[in-house]
Amino acid sequence: MPQPKQQIRALHTASTVTVYQAYRPEIGLPAARDGRFPAAWKRDRMTWIKPSFLWMMYRCGWARKEGQETVLAIEITREGFEWALENSCLSHYEHGLHSDRASWKRELKRAPARVQWDPERDLHLQPLAHRSLQLGLAGEAAGRYADEWITAVEDVTALAHTIHARVRDGDLDAARKLLPAERPYPAGAMLLNHLGG
Repeated sequence: MPQPKQQIRALHTASTVTVYQAYRPEIGLPAARDGRFPAAWKRDRMTWIKPSFLWMMYRCGWARKEGQETVLAIEITREGFEWALENSCLSHYEHGLHSDRASWKRELKRAPARVQWDPERDLHLQPLAHRSLQLGLAGEAAGRYADEWITAVEDVTALAHTIHARVRDGDLDAARKLLPAERPYPAGAMLLNHLGG
């Protein structure tokens, strides 16, 4: 069965969703150690969370890009994740979804979260036909994320390097077995209709 063009796929439980971020070690290592972001983490900037492990690998170059050497798997509450979706706006204007460009711009300015649907990636980090969620959090959403939603933080940099080594060796089956078990997230129409999902 073909993948829906836009769908949230994530590692999730009955109460949490795992998202990924990559940071320089000065941020990532204390966050993993303490289960929360250190004071150096900038809560006044937009922070992007990604439920797709492979999209995170594409973004951080398997944890090799400067400033993104520490990959974190961050468990957040489903309640918080869904609040962010409900209070988000698409990062781009879409004819037919928004009444006009001006109202979309007003909504974008007001929304504490924004959504992009970017091509999902395969093990070679090549784009696939279906898209993956990127969720940007700013203002109130970033504050809630840092202070209320996080339930666990794990450093998964070593996992990223191990999977990448299997890919480089051409052992895609072994690489695939190490990937987090992401599956469709049960986000109903109420959560995604305003986001083109």
